[in-house]
Amino acid sequence: MTAVWYDARSHAAGAALAAALPATVDVDVRATGVRVHTDALREVDATAAELGLTADPAAVQTLRFGLDAADPMAVRSFWEPVLGYRRAGAGCLEDPLRRDPSFAVRRLDEARPLRNRIHVDVVRPAAEVTRARAGREPTGPFGVMLADDEGNEADLVPGDPLPGTTDWYALFGAMTFYPQAPARFVTSVAELADAAGLPLLIDVRPEGVVLDSAKDAWEDGSGGADPAFVALARRIESAAEDFGLRADPAPLRFVQFGIDALDVPAIRAFWMRLLGYRPDPRPDVTDIYDPRRLNPVLFFQQLQEPRPQRNRIRFELAVPDPEDRIAAAGGRVLSEKPYLVADPEGNEVVLGAPKTRPST
Repeated sequence: MTAVWYDARSHAAGAALAAALPATVDVDVRATGVRVHTDALREVDATAAELGLTADPAAVQTLRFGLDAADPMAVRSFWEPVLGYRRAGAGCLEDPLRRDPSFAVRRLDEARPLRNRIHVDVVRPAAEVTRARAGREPTGPFGVMLADDEGNEADLVPGDPLPGTTDWYALFGAMTFYPQAPARFVTSVAELADAAGLPLLIDVRPEGVVLDSAKDAWEDGSGGADPAFVALARRIESAAEDFGLRADPAPLRFVQFGIDALDVPAIRAFWMRLLGYRPDPRPDVTDIYDPRRLNPVLFFQQLQEPRPQRNRIRFELAVPDPEDRIAAAGGRVLSEKPYLVADPEGNEVVLGAPKTRPST
């Protein structure tokens, strides 16, 4: 499956492409463009050209994560319900709606002490968190941490309904999912977002459509719900009711990654250069994010003492220009083809090229 990004001037322009494609295609509509996952690239290119959309191959990248385990099967059995993922073959787990990063579990190639500097946050509706815990008692400073049989940890955070709405949940981002939503509903949502002047993540799937504010974008700056976003959410709920749609929160989730660092500014700058991410402008927030909101948020926490051992968790980045990214970031190349690169404190990422676009 090839991913392609087309620049667009509005949500509505991206939604027009989504409406013109078969309902079996995954499409991610943003305020500035649209990403399509397809095996029929020639046909999609032709449709996009008719709508005046221009492809930008350099904009396509995919960030995944992997974990090395002594017992991969047992580790996968823990992470599958925690993430709410499904098995996808070859030791991989994937989001059933193909929004959040896939997760590969591979066998350890050497004995390795466990003390990860990379960790995973997962936010899901409270009812799904209760099911995923399956009787395990969470621990940690916030009472949300679970660990697999080898000690790899995840913060599994319960989210609640978004105040002032009926269909939305606050899962770091404000989200809702409407199963079996028709193309006309997607078009209506895009027009409502454009009219409100608020960027919205509109992920169109054969199973339905996920609507997402992006992390914290629904907040008013003091932790409460922004009245402008709540008003948009309510207008979308009204449109959903007109189409006879009913929200289902069960598939919703938010996934982000934290990196513990001795020198937070230096490590944060490395990952911004490598990923082409932007810094969150809020004071005292270390988040960096994909400007197209297609890949997961990273954040950084102060490490009090060195942890020299290798992580069990690593990132895997598919990007059109791996050599250029490595040169820009200044990482230490540990091996090549695919590239294994370490940041200045030893956190690792595997870089390779995505599937290439067939010539048209």
